[in-house]
Amino acid sequence: MNIVFASAHPYLPQIAGGSQSNTHEMTRELLARGHEVSVLAGLTLDGWIGTRSRVLMKLSRRKAICDRSQGYPVFRSWFAWEGAADVVRSVAPDVIVAQSGKILRVAKAFRDLGLPTVIYLHNVEFEDHGEPIEDFRDAIFLANSQFTADRYQDACGIRSTVINPLFQPERYKVASRRERVLFVNPHPLKGVDLAIALARACPDIPFDFVESWTLSNDQRSSLQQGMAGLGNVTLHPRTDDMREHYRRARIVLVPSRWEETWGRIASEAHYSGIPVLGTRIGGLTEAVGPGGILLPPQAELSEWVEALRSLWEDSTLYETLSQVAMRYAERPELDRTRQIDQMEEILAKAANSRAVEAA
Repeated sequence: MNIVFASAHPYLPQIAGGSQSNTHEMTRELLARGHEVSVLAGLTLDGWIGTRSRVLMKLSRRKAICDRSQGYPVFRSWFAWEGAADVVRSVAPDVIVAQSGKILRVAKAFRDLGLPTVIYLHNVEFEDHGEPIEDFRDAIFLANSQFTADRYQDACGIRSTVINPLFQPERYKVASRRERVLFVNPHPLKGVDLAIALARACPDIPFDFVESWTLSNDQRSSLQQGMAGLGNVTLHPRTDDMREHYRRARIVLVPSRWEETWGRIASEAHYSGIPVLGTRIGGLTEAVGPGGILLPPQAELSEWVEALRSLWEDSTLYETLSQVAMRYAERPELDRTRQIDQMEEILAKAANSRAVEAA
């Protein structure tokens, strides 16, 4: 099959997040099975990709410009739905997978071009659809977690097939030295205020903060002010290879304020037997499962400190959760062979529906 994953959100390397990582690894797995796979994404002005795309758009008058920075075609457009026609002319896809970021507006653009479109739900920001969901009652929906599927069922009456985020364990699994607390994505929605408060309350415990989402100038200034005087916190830039951070990590901290639909960092950590201390919110409960400690969103700082110290100091508790985390990472729902089999079956069904209609 010829498959396009499409989203209005920017893509690697301009932005990194759970949805982008899932798309990248799923694309690699589908390519390995002989499919043709491309990505359509939003575009920012950042870096050489932003500069190159802006120049080529002016010269070519195309709405979407292609690069192969990730090893496969990635089309980028200021407004992804406006780039749909260029993508169709360039690669003649059999089926589209519309994802986060004006997901239904992107889906409509391809549907209006006669392309079967599967809608893969990765968040529960209903106001970000871009089109009325009632217009897509006949579509095939996927969800990245049971939490996401349940929210759409309750709010919109939409039934979804759950395909959890896909992981290539070799990209994450390490022998950890268990030296530091790891906090990824120091953004307000991800609980950076709580992470800083924990570091301040536990000056004897070293922390690594690793950037992920792009921070505004105000957010970066606030982060720097919050970290001022904290000798136990090291801030690292975004990276495409998290293994060096996992090699140092004893605990992964996920104090999210956001209604996460999964929590990719938790699953990545589990492959190395690293327990998670996180918020009991949204799909994080599925991602963390028994492989860590979850606290309610309203928990006080003292409760977070107590939980952190128990994982840091109680070797029996730590070893138990470490072993449970590794076993949990091997559950059938995260078996990538099974996941890709399921995805192929669903995409083939959608692609074949177009052939039936044409006949």
